[in-house]
Amino acid sequence: MTAEKFFTSKMGVISAALFATFLWGSAFPAIKLSYIELSIGANEYDKQLLFAGYRFLLAGVFIFIFFTLFNQSLKLRRATLVPLIQLGFVQTFIQYLLFYIGLSYSTGMQGAVIAGTASFFQIIFAHFLYADDGLSLRKWIGIALGFGGVLVVNLPKVGADFQFGIGELLLLIAMMASAYGNIMARERSSKMDISYLTAYQMLFGSIGLIIAGGWSAGFFPFTFDWYTVGLIMYLAFLSAAGFVLWNNVMKYNKVGKVSMYLFLVPVFGVVLSAAFLDEVMHYTILIGLALVTVGIIIVNRQKVNKKEEKLQPTG
Repeated sequence: MTAEKFFTSKMGVISAALFATFLWGSAFPAIKLSYIELSIGANEYDKQLLFAGYRFLLAGVFIFIFFTLFNQSLKLRRATLVPLIQLGFVQTFIQYLLFYIGLSYSTGMQGAVIAGTASFFQIIFAHFLYADDGLSLRKWIGIALGFGGVLVVNLPKVGADFQFGIGELLLLIAMMASAYGNIMARERSSKMDISYLTAYQMLFGSIGLIIAGGWSAGFFPFTFDWYTVGLIMYLAFLSAAGFVLWNNVMKYNKVGKVSMYLFLVPVFGVVLSAAFLDEVMHYTILIGLALVTVGIIIVNRQKVNKKEEKLQPTG
């Protein structure tokens, strides 16, 4: 069976989309567990950035290896150097600088729900950047529900204060960087193959993270064992494998057929955080997750008679 035949089949689309979103959702507990096992504190920003840099350097290497095995050349071209560095700065360096620090102050469940806002930020940015991609009433409703879900997740529990603090704020800004980075990637993908673009932006962004973290913490401050090596290898794998699977699904299918699967990322993130981090699934988490999920479905819903274009994958 060819790749195109598999990724256009019903079973192929469902299995690939489910696995990709599961991988992305599992990142939240995996990062939190890494912090625990490597004794990375909430205020140890340098170690958090260094760990993130290790992860995305490995992920970039995995992508290079994968496509090299299929005889696809990823040799760096001088003309693409500046656009790739710019993309790596936004999509990997800035996004994950904010994300890793923010997640250290937040729970895995809160992080997973907030991550769902990336879809909403991307739609808002597109409204201001593209004349033919305005905000309809349907999109406004979806965005309002999504951000409402984020607020609900952070509502105070009995005897507690409102919990929207520095961690949640950094995660929201990280999702803004993610959304803008996706738009940058779409524009640059018209001149570069998506695998080439993603591998190098991860590489350049990870180098920035390693330098930023290693400058203060040293470049080898961690004591790894088999378990922590497994965690960082898994985190690198999920970034690389999620990219390969999702972009193949997007390459061979219409937007409306697969984009709604993105609602599963926060769902998997919440469920896996409850399972592996023993976080309590309060009713506010469930209500907030439901609102974000419905919001994602609404903003990505395509009209039946509307002509759909294939979305260039963004990694």
